[in-house]
Amino acid sequence: MSKLKYYIKSLRLRTLPLSISGILAGSFLAYSSGHFNIGIFVLAMFTTVFLQILSNVSNEYGDAQNGADNAGRVGPIRSLQSGVLSLKDFRKMIILFVSLSMISGALLVWFSFDTFFCLEGLIMLFLGALAIVAAIKYTVGENNYGYKGLGDIAVFIFFGLASTAGVYFLATHSIELAIFLPASGIGLLSVGVLNVNNIRDRQNDKASGKNTLVVKIGEKKAKLYHFSLVVVAWLCFICYSIFHANNLWNWMYLLILPLFVTHLLAIFRFSGHKLDVQLRNLSLMTLLLSILFGISQII
Repeated sequence: MSKLKYYIKSLRLRTLPLSISGILAGSFLAYSSGHFNIGIFVLAMFTTVFLQILSNVSNEYGDAQNGADNAGRVGPIRSLQSGVLSLKDFRKMIILFVSLSMISGALLVWFSFDTFFCLEGLIMLFLGALAIVAAIKYTVGENNYGYKGLGDIAVFIFFGLASTAGVYFLATHSIELAIFLPASGIGLLSVGVLNVNNIRDRQNDKASGKNTLVVKIGEKKAKLYHFSLVVVAWLCFICYSIFHANNLWNWMYLLILPLFVTHLLAIFRFSGHKLDVQLRNLSLMTLLLSILFGISQII
């Protein structure tokens, strides 16, 4: 039972609300256009959760191999760091969630197009394969991109653009450029969560050779960067509404704007372990924003 607790801990369940935000936003937008499909929605939710867990497990595995998880780390003690689970245990988990992601993603494409052998289906399968590789290569291997400050770009693409616009395309078999506004908003807020994590861990990451964007630009600029991420994300949602809103209910999501203002004030006020709560807050606020934005589009 003690080992099971650490297996569950390694899944980092608190990251899952953020991972499903793009799927919810894209599904609500598909519903507003009259093309919602419950099967596609459920399979997309499973696929993104499996990919997020794969990313989490691979990240812990890679950080342990590269020495980033050590006594100087500010965040919660991880399973490998504690010694309860081994690298072999994590390799098994990586294989498991690669398999689950592949199966779920393949079923998602088949359910949408009734075949794999069409251009759209092959493109989506290719994007799914890229997402699996990106989840693993963030910190694993010599050429990982997380240690080179490129994690922000990957998060924006896969948990913003691909997640939101991807599920919309799978449901509607069409795409419109305006969808990339809320998709970008979700992506930027997802990058914001990663940025808070990297600000919190900046000193240890620097000492361990993990050259995240925060390590490269410093904490002060990283906080200004975070401010820009949140502000531009909100501008993306607002711009979408300017062109698509038909009534005041379509602006309902603006009610939670003060929560994001409070979050930004906390980012500029605190450092180190005191930022850990802002990881949870921004993740949950992004989920809430995607839900309220989505509901506001179908009222």
